[in-house]
Amino acid sequence: MRWGLRHAVPRTAVRAAARRGDLQARLIGLAASPGSPDLTGLFDEIRERGPLVRGDFAYTTVSHAAVKEVLTSNDFRAGVGAGGSGLLSRLDAWAAPGHLHPVAPPSLLATEPPEHTRYRKLVTRVFTVKAVENLRERTEQIAADLLDALDPAGPVDLVEAYCGLLPVTVIAEILGVPPEDRRRVLELGSAAAPSLDMGLSWRQFRAVDAALVAFDAWLSDHLARLRANPGDNLLSRLAAATEDGVGLTDLELRATAGLVLAAGFETTVNLLGNGIALLRGNPAELAELRREPQLWPNAVEEVLRVDPPVLLTGRTCLRDTEVLGTRVRAGAVVTTVLAGANRDPAVFADRARFDVRRENAREHVSFSAGRHYCLGAALARMEGEVGLRALFDRFPDLRLLPGASRRGTRVLRGYEHLPALLRG
Repeated sequence: MRWGLRHAVPRTAVRAAARRGDLQARLIGLAASPGSPDLTGLFDEIRERGPLVRGDFAYTTVSHAAVKEVLTSNDFRAGVGAGGSGLLSRLDAWAAPGHLHPVAPPSLLATEPPEHTRYRKLVTRVFTVKAVENLRERTEQIAADLLDALDPAGPVDLVEAYCGLLPVTVIAEILGVPPEDRRRVLELGSAAAPSLDMGLSWRQFRAVDAALVAFDAWLSDHLARLRANPGDNLLSRLAAATEDGVGLTDLELRATAGLVLAAGFETTVNLLGNGIALLRGNPAELAELRREPQLWPNAVEEVLRVDPPVLLTGRTCLRDTEVLGTRVRAGAVVTTVLAGANRDPAVFADRARFDVRRENAREHVSFSAGRHYCLGAALARMEGEVGLRALFDRFPDLRLLPGASRRGTRVLRGYEHLPALLRG
């Protein structure tokens, strides 16, 4: 029943709408297609229709100004299951899972104040810019160790051997995950990544559902171990705070801890893989970084702008309102296309060009905006800078090989495989 309501019915409806020319439906279909399709042309089609385009299921926007307004407005709340009367809202409510899910309450992705504020306060201090900078030296050591383990004589899948392991090792240390569990957590996180999508096949749905159930079970056991033997890590503090009466139920604790753990590496895997591909595809820009390594932080911002780890996010309108002159009624869903806003010509000159010197690269919206601005943005930026710089410093002649493949997910955007020869 859950698969039928949340995936089979929407998939059929979206395919039919795409055949009729619905722009959002076409975007969803193209985003999940094999290979690495260039979505810029479709972004432009949407942009030509105005700042907010009404479709069969939702409004869609690729306007930087409209995206920022929707994401920061109190007239909208996160997700598409916010109790509205629209089709997607009803489907989301009917298909609510019985286990932890990243887009179901009490996940930070699906809650609003005051609950969202309470959950977020417990973890914010770990991800401040100052706290993250204190992790830089350890992250550099992890990157060096991973690069030491690579065989420069033969081909290597950089996603499997480097892009995945660097962020999962960092977040695992922050959260007290023992070394012997980290591969398992990475596998479960990767398997559960399509859980953010609608329209999964029956086979995909079962695999994702099994991964979510397994991750929930692992997390419950891990938190129980930390309660019994607390350490100097975030999850131990979260568990202790719950026992000390802060008010998190066991479900709230698992949802908060699980999202921080999974989000702590899933999007950064994409950031690293996308960055490697962009830099190898733009050798002149890579040469600029070698001449002026102080440009690396800005280069990471440009990677985030050009090929963001998250394609889009949804919001539900709580009350009748207007967005840049377009009236939006309560219950309507707005799909904010982050990648499209990052290529808005009103904000980014020569928007298609990958430019490590771009002065306003940081104006991208790849980390969302407003109260749901990515909690781990500072960590992702630091890991992106350390990870990319370490790789290209160690292997300056790195060459990508045929066989690269993108993930089949619609929301998360990145590489599933990125084969390379380290000494090209």
